[in-house]
Amino acid sequence: MNWDRVEGNWQQFKGKLREKWGELTDDDIDVIDGRREQLQGKIQERYGKQRDEAERDVDDWLKTLH
Repeated sequence: MNWDRVEGNWQQFKGKLREKWGELTDDDIDVIDGRREQLQGKIQERYGKQRDEAERDVDDWLKTLH
């Protein structure tokens, strides 16, 4: 799956996002608003990860979506 599809259907993917990254708050998810860079930044912030680690996590998550 590509990010354009996630961004275009953001409301549908919010639940899957919460399943994967439970430490993200509703406010975080509202701020992210379908933007990949914002998601990666929030993952870095909440989970204390490096940028490349957060990018890999998002890539891996995308691969699991159908």
